[in-house]
Amino acid sequence: MSTYRDLALPRALSSARAGAAPVGSRRAPVLRTVGTRERRSHLTAPRVPTVGIDIGGTKVMAGVVDADGNILERLRTETPDKSKSPKVVEDTIVELVLDLSDRHDVHAVGIGAAGWVDADRNRVLFAPHLSWRNEPLRDRLAGRLAVPVLVDNDANSAAWAEWRFGAGRGEDHLVMITLGTGIGGAILEDGQVKRGKYGVAGEFGHMQVVPGGHRCPCGNRGCWEQYSSGNALVREARELAAADSPVAYGIIEHVKGNIAEISGPMITELAREGDAMCIELLQDIGQWLGVGIANLAAALDPSCFVIGGGVSAADDLLIGPARDAFKRHLTGRGYRPEAHIVRAQLGPEAGMVGAADLARLVARRFRRAKRRRVERYERYERYAEVGRATQETP
Repeated sequence: MSTYRDLALPRALSSARAGAAPVGSRRAPVLRTVGTRERRSHLTAPRVPTVGIDIGGTKVMAGVVDADGNILERLRTETPDKSKSPKVVEDTIVELVLDLSDRHDVHAVGIGAAGWVDADRNRVLFAPHLSWRNEPLRDRLAGRLAVPVLVDNDANSAAWAEWRFGAGRGEDHLVMITLGTGIGGAILEDGQVKRGKYGVAGEFGHMQVVPGGHRCPCGNRGCWEQYSSGNALVREARELAAADSPVAYGIIEHVKGNIAEISGPMITELAREGDAMCIELLQDIGQWLGVGIANLAAALDPSCFVIGGGVSAADDLLIGPARDAFKRHLTGRGYRPEAHIVRAQLGPEAGMVGAADLARLVARRFRRAKRRRVERYERYERYAEVGRATQETP
């Protein structure tokens, strides 16, 4: 069976010989109507393997995913330094796809990028941890790959995966919140990702919850992610340790006085072991999480909030306080149905799985092109056979 490499190399060579535009540059852009047909078309999308790529500030994860959300193979590498050119990251993506395509029949590639993606899902408008500024990522990759490419925000991809295969199955109105270094988010209604007019909906982390509060890297003060995120958790722990607070003696001893080594996973681990300060810090983060969720419920009224991202590994140490705070701050509490709050099921691979599944919606374009190539080859073989038979006839 033909793989991506089998198709890409001959096309690249033929284009180079003819002096044509780069491979894939003549391909029509991904249909803009895909977003409005997701709920219907994902049920009829080709049941073929696709590649999902999740790009973050520290790692690039790639995997081949089947139509049921199962990961057939995964690869992981470090994200190239953000000071380098965007092409360095694109080269990394292409190498991962080439590697996977040697062992799998790749029909489409989906990219989940940690940044703002425009409504056409072509350009990464801004990526805080990468050097992408108005970068036409989809077109650049389509110019180097022989399969359709789809680009979306990583939180949108993760939310899609949870709705299709994880904690959000069966929900018609779902909001996902990803707690990592900061806060990301996504909105799904009736099986459609709501991206907004300009494609950047779901940036919940930059809602202002404390006017004049902590400065945020976005330039504003008091953003939600400054009070409920991995960065907020670590900042509070380090401040207590730096002040030599008696409640911080446990974590100070754990890091042997090297405060810079305090990390989010370490705080979660110590909290599970019963460290009182770490438990309290996670409760504080959870309470701020509940306040923000109550605000989102007032604006969006979903049936379910799915909490994902690395910080969600704290599970009930975080989500329990969030549920309590949500009930205390919910507008109209006691007189309205309450959304339920659940932890994401797919873990750190949700973005990769969702990107691959979204890419499956455009995989049929590759299958049609491949079928036409096979049909042309078969016709050629038939004509050649007839020609040979004619020459052999005395």
